[in-house]
Amino acid sequence: MQFPESWLREFCNPSLTTEQLAETLTMAGLEVEELKPVAPPFTKIVVGEIKEAVQHPDADRLRVCQVDVGQGALLNIVCGAPNARVGIKVPCALVGAELPPGDDGKPFLIKVGKLRGVESQGMLCSARELKLSEDHGGLLELAADAPLGQDIREHLQLDDTLFTLKLTPNLAHCLSVYGIAREVAALTGAPLTTPSFPPVKVASDDQLAVKISAPDLCGRFSGRVMRNVNTKAVTPAWMVDRLARCGQRSVTALVDISNYVMFELGRPSHIFDLDKIQGGLDVRWGKPGETLKLLNGNTVTVDEKVGVIADNTQVESLAGIMGGDATSVSDDTQHVYVEAAFWWPKAIAGRSRRYNFSTDAGHRFERGVDPGQTVEHIERITQLILSICGTADTVCGPIDDVQANLPKAVPVTLRVARAAKVIGMPLTQAQCGDALRRLGLPVLEAEGTLTVTPPSYRFDLQIEEDLIEEVVRMVGYKNLPNTPPLAPITARIRTESRRSPFAVRRALAALGYQETINFSFVEERWEHELAGNPNPIKLLNPIASQMSVMRSSLLGSLLQVLKFNLDRKASRVNVFELGRVFLRDAKSQNTDTTVAGFDQPMRAAGLAYGPREALQWSQSDKGVDFFDVKGDVQALLAPLQAVFTPGDHPAMHPGRCARVAVDGVDIGFVGELHPRWRQAYELAQAPILFELALDALLRRPLPGFQPVSKRQPVERDIAVIVAEQVSHAALMAAIQGADTGGLLKSATLFDIYRPQQANAVMQLGEKSLAVRLVLGSEDATLTDEQIEAAIKAVLEQLGARVQARLRA
Repeated sequence: MQFPESWLREFCNPSLTTEQLAETLTMAGLEVEELKPVAPPFTKIVVGEIKEAVQHPDADRLRVCQVDVGQGALLNIVCGAPNARVGIKVPCALVGAELPPGDDGKPFLIKVGKLRGVESQGMLCSARELKLSEDHGGLLELAADAPLGQDIREHLQLDDTLFTLKLTPNLAHCLSVYGIAREVAALTGAPLTTPSFPPVKVASDDQLAVKISAPDLCGRFSGRVMRNVNTKAVTPAWMVDRLARCGQRSVTALVDISNYVMFELGRPSHIFDLDKIQGGLDVRWGKPGETLKLLNGNTVTVDEKVGVIADNTQVESLAGIMGGDATSVSDDTQHVYVEAAFWWPKAIAGRSRRYNFSTDAGHRFERGVDPGQTVEHIERITQLILSICGTADTVCGPIDDVQANLPKAVPVTLRVARAAKVIGMPLTQAQCGDALRRLGLPVLEAEGTLTVTPPSYRFDLQIEEDLIEEVVRMVGYKNLPNTPPLAPITARIRTESRRSPFAVRRALAALGYQETINFSFVEERWEHELAGNPNPIKLLNPIASQMSVMRSSLLGSLLQVLKFNLDRKASRVNVFELGRVFLRDAKSQNTDTTVAGFDQPMRAAGLAYGPREALQWSQSDKGVDFFDVKGDVQALLAPLQAVFTPGDHPAMHPGRCARVAVDGVDIGFVGELHPRWRQAYELAQAPILFELALDALLRRPLPGFQPVSKRQPVERDIAVIVAEQVSHAALMAAIQGADTGGLLKSATLFDIYRPQQANAVMQLGEKSLAVRLVLGSEDATLTDEQIEAAIKAVLEQLGARVQARLRA
């Protein structure tokens, strides 16, 4: 909500500076987001009138003007504006004037100079040169009655400040200048100037038949016929100026009047071309297939969940949001119908977002507009139409006020003791009553209680806590006592056996991954395809159709990030995310950190695509593969030892996917993207992904003391021939299972050989695995007999478990 301070002070003018007023509003819950001067600083610019304008003798686009600035003598000023002509009044910068700073930040100083040989004693200014707008089509033309020589800042009231308020949805009564003034009066005690709405003279019996067919859509519909209106009238400069300072551009006089009253009183309204209405008006829900061309040029299709105003032949307006093009006023309009209605907020909320636009009217109606003032506000609109667009033949009909379903005011009771407990400071009943009465609320007092019947403009007052909030706003948040907590506050110290999620992030970043943060709301298709989740958790009110369910895997979000980067020609993408996933779990109960029926574990997921390393001269641009990412997972888990076994995941390649386990517990998967999803995402190569339980990554075994061995270890290499299907894990399990008397310290596979054709030693379908064994003892140096016995035990175990034979 943006408005000029001067307009606010016309309704309520407290003895506060601009900054103090902004602070008062902010501390009352009406956050002042920005204070901005209407115009930048400039000096010695006054009202001038062009008395003579002749062609420059040496320039086709310049004119030599004689300008009267009220100093007796005329000033000779050379001007290149296309609208420089005799009789208009414009801003004139005198010699010595400082114009607003330019792009270099320095003010522009006006001096006596010559333009093409003709002396210029000042400068005639456009709105753009004064930084009042971006209009540079010519000089800024002032009102004909502007006093000559008057300072432009005074004439245009430029020493004003624009307030921008960031209002919460419950403050709908503050979406107008008068509504904010009402708050200021309550906060400061300054008198409030209440606008009056004297009825205009009714000179016609003309009425338009109106029927409310949907009382759950519209509770009240008021309207008036006005005939012989001059729609070509020019909007007064003061109204154009106020609308501009509220962020609204001028359109036509009738539209400007409607917008002006909306900003002034918070009442959106609409003005129809009476002659374009066929028959009467019917306020109803739309019918499937009906279409409407709106004032913004869009054509929309309505259904039974969208409210409309229709005549006997077609839909004419989108209820509470925007009028239709068919009945819009134009320069040919003579007779109009002025409408002001009360629309139920729930019937308007979300409708404009269905059509990908929003309006000031919809913004107000979906939060709640006063149903008790429709007639009074039509009187205000009528006054302005008569004063601006009225002619000698203009006549007004009576106001037709159809009331179908008005909100019923439900009394709300405030317990003083309860208010004091919630607010956290002692309060008397007199203090609470005074706070509520300052807001203009009717209060009925009893012993220890205050009962308020909310006025029609206070939609937000529904429960006791609403009244408590009003009391504390009036008392002042600054006056709340600083009460220390009664319970001791102790930090939750992380044990040494766990590291922080931030440490995991740093470890992933050190491995070359970049962090991403994504929505927990995802596309339902991802859950079915990538997570294998046929029954995802659906949102009741999704913010977008492609964000309709809660994710049970982080992989879909990472693939979306990959696609986004590839579409922008990124050749190498390494990303990760630490985030929460959402699973159905019947065993979960309600606690401080859990929700019954749902499990919300944290996970870490990563994706690598493209070259393993960034381009450089010393390394090849080898593409990332499964073993690269497997190594990253091992580094991330270190010093914990991960076990990788063949796995099956709906998002991953069936033959290139491994299940990751630590201490016998499965913690996630790592693998290559499934070929069908690679094809669906149109990826040139398959990305490698992993997703792990974050709790497993946070584990960090405490370091333990271990003395350095005094005995030299012994290394022996063996090569065994096994069947092709024997895995590395099976080989290592067999070696570790050998009874070596504790002499085997480690075993490492360092070579694999597969024959191209069968020979005397190996057959096709077999492979040779070379393993280095490290043997040692803490007690004594190993003898040849001990070494040979240990090697023999290993070979026997290999033969028994994986049918291995020693390669000659």
